[in-house]
Amino acid sequence: MTTLFTPVKVGPYTLSHRVALAPLTRMRSEAGDVPGNLMAEYYAQRASEGGLLIAEATPVSVRGNGYLGAPGIYADTQIAGWKRVANAVHAKGARIFLQLYHSGRQSHSDLQPGGAAPLAPSAIAFDGRAHTKDGWQSATPPRAMTLEDIEIAIDEFRAAAVRAQTAGFDGVEIHGANGYLVDQFLQDGSNRRTDAYGGSRENRARFLLDVTAAAASVFGGERVGVRIAPGGTFGGMADSDPAATFAHAARELNGFGLAWLHVIEPRVAGGQEVAEGAHAVAARALRAHFHGPIVAAGGFTPETAAAIVEAGDADLVAFGRHFIANPDLPHRIRHGLALNAYDRSTFYGGDHRGYTDYPAVPETVAS
Repeated sequence: MTTLFTPVKVGPYTLSHRVALAPLTRMRSEAGDVPGNLMAEYYAQRASEGGLLIAEATPVSVRGNGYLGAPGIYADTQIAGWKRVANAVHAKGARIFLQLYHSGRQSHSDLQPGGAAPLAPSAIAFDGRAHTKDGWQSATPPRAMTLEDIEIAIDEFRAAAVRAQTAGFDGVEIHGANGYLVDQFLQDGSNRRTDAYGGSRENRARFLLDVTAAAASVFGGERVGVRIAPGGTFGGMADSDPAATFAHAARELNGFGLAWLHVIEPRVAGGQEVAEGAHAVAARALRAHFHGPIVAAGGFTPETAAAIVEAGDADLVAFGRHFIANPDLPHRIRHGLALNAYDRSTFYGGDHRGYTDYPAVPETVAS
């Protein structure tokens, strides 16, 4: 695993290893969508000297929330809670970026101001669920955004970046994957607009580029990452030509000098490994179009993570489920130690159980 434990530069930061914490929705915030001490403990547990953490998808607007209990970055009252998180991570010698997102159509009227319909590029319903005070409910059909709505949303991303900077984050990541608002604009299965934000792939990529520019206006492009899922179907996503759509997006993102492009590999579908051919639009293919560091994520084991970095298709690998269950995951991988099993039933919402109670091994333990 030595490949994973060599230094790598992302933006202005030099990391000591290439095992990153993936952004993971855990829904453990306190009243007012504010991060509390429990969240600070969770992130501090997973911080390692010279490592990278990407904090969970955080709505930039109250209208962008699709999960009750998710922490927000849309109000100044949320800054102090995030500052506790950032400070706890920095005390361990790690870097932390906050992932900014807007759920778009993946929401419910109960989560919207005044019980309004969720926003989306086009009035195309999402056949899935949102988490509300009454539990998981079918998403409410959305309304198509006006140009004014789009301008407001872009400014919400900018304002969220300002709050993230005030909270002490090292940078931000734009969530352009998993069928949320940015992804909904990018792919033609969910974007049927006929104005400057729809139709051609150039127009459909415009919202992604606009929100990235908004974040870069605050942090500088070198402290901004972007996450995409070119092979993902989560959220009912589809595109008529994903290879061309995502290659175009990757090329255009080069203009920002980003910290990284974060690619969710289409490695797993329904809990099973997918065929090798499904990798056609993933890190390997996008390396030819994007000139900066690439973070790969999606069903990796320590062995496959080392392999993709060794092959040169990615520079870092972000782990999700294994990092949930192993707060000291980089240490375990480095020394070939056994991994704790994860408990899927505690992934979303709840208390410390399945969140901060997974055991670490003593730092002196090695194979």
